[in-house]
Amino acid sequence: MGCLSTLLLLFTLASSSFSSAEISSQLGICYGQLGNNLPIPKNSVDLIKGLKAKRVKIYDTNPQILDALKGTNLQVSVMVPNELINNISTNQTLADQWVKNNIVPFYPHTMIRYLLVGNEILSSPPNTTWFNLVPTIRKIRFSVKKFGLGKIKVGTPLAIDMLESSFPPSNGTFRSDISEKVMKPLLHFLNRTKSFFFIDVYPYFAWASQPTVINLDYALLNSKNITVSDPGTGLVYTNLLDQMIDAVYYAMKRVGYPDVRLFIAETGWPNAGGVDQIGANIYNAATYNRNVIKKFTVKPPIGTPAKPGVVVPTLLFALYNENQKPGPGTERHFGLLYPNGTNIYGIDLSGKTPESEYKALPRARNNEPYTGKIWCVVSRSANASELGGAMSYACGQGNRTCDEIQPGGKCYNPNSLVSHANYAFSSYWSQFKSSGGTCYFNGLTIPTKKDPSYGSCKFPSVTL
Repeated sequence: MGCLSTLLLLFTLASSSFSSAEISSQLGICYGQLGNNLPIPKNSVDLIKGLKAKRVKIYDTNPQILDALKGTNLQVSVMVPNELINNISTNQTLADQWVKNNIVPFYPHTMIRYLLVGNEILSSPPNTTWFNLVPTIRKIRFSVKKFGLGKIKVGTPLAIDMLESSFPPSNGTFRSDISEKVMKPLLHFLNRTKSFFFIDVYPYFAWASQPTVINLDYALLNSKNITVSDPGTGLVYTNLLDQMIDAVYYAMKRVGYPDVRLFIAETGWPNAGGVDQIGANIYNAATYNRNVIKKFTVKPPIGTPAKPGVVVPTLLFALYNENQKPGPGTERHFGLLYPNGTNIYGIDLSGKTPESEYKALPRARNNEPYTGKIWCVVSRSANASELGGAMSYACGQGNRTCDEIQPGGKCYNPNSLVSHANYAFSSYWSQFKSSGGTCYFNGLTIPTKKDPSYGSCKFPSVTL
């Protein structure tokens, strides 16, 4: 190799390691607000500092939170709401107005560093928003430059379901319905502006969908001797998170953008969930999140098998258990903290607290799938004033769902709202679970293994 070539190579290596070193490897936290019992923003910011986070992501531009973050050294990510994407995509004036009203008043005293346009847009059913996403990102970026907010990187967080194929990692491929029209222009923008490709990566969901195929310790980054080899590259994987990240790298490479930097905008593990949700417990949540912290704070950075040594900035989801999040029980149990501000388990986002200093974790009791019958009943914390409307919905789906709680029916007595609602919700879930019905009802219900039947009144159930 000639001297000039050697110098060029050394310069390239030095440049790449310098740019990698510029990106902080310290972890951050996602501060969701879908709870009616959460601390005020000022107290929440104190709790975030107590976790030794260096970054925080919010899902809007809440002015009380942005005010509370003023003067801190926390790097902040904010978000343009999904519902504005279509309008901004064709209207630069609207983009300018949004940035002027929501970002300019707080910058630079609040260290806003990332402006995310929408949240997991490509996970929704096909719609025009998909194809308006990149035009909106471009207009927001133009506004950011116009107002002199040069340090802010613009992007969008996408879920792993943007991939059509992810195993083995070298087979990583974007979905055919978005690859050309969305992913290529998005990656072109991110590459040109030196921004990040923000991804939400949850090994929990991949493992929970195939718990007999994927080893739990492998998903928890806790594996000592379990490895998976990629026959396409020969690379060896010791955990599921690396596998998922590298699948994204290979998908990017496949469309011509191998060097866009990744940023994990969300990852985490639920600390509880419904009876029907395997592996959602405090032991697994603490193990996963502590291992993620260990992985991404180690120096020098280890990267992944496909990108060794590359820093991947990471945000854990989430600050609190949020009691108003829709969906299955796990959705409301991703927090590091209870809403009263106490730790669900010991954790230090700086990675400096040794494992030996944490209290012992409660034993995991639901790592095997529950098999048997479950029912859907009213939660103890349910607002009684909302039960009537929810029960009307359950009974209104037809299929004789609520016949037995009509006068003369076997479950009419006791004639109480909660008793009738328990029957209605169980009957609804039993009949409609296979077609997407859930035991949620806006947070009013929970699944249970305890049969609520009595006397001649037999409650319908779901069998797992």
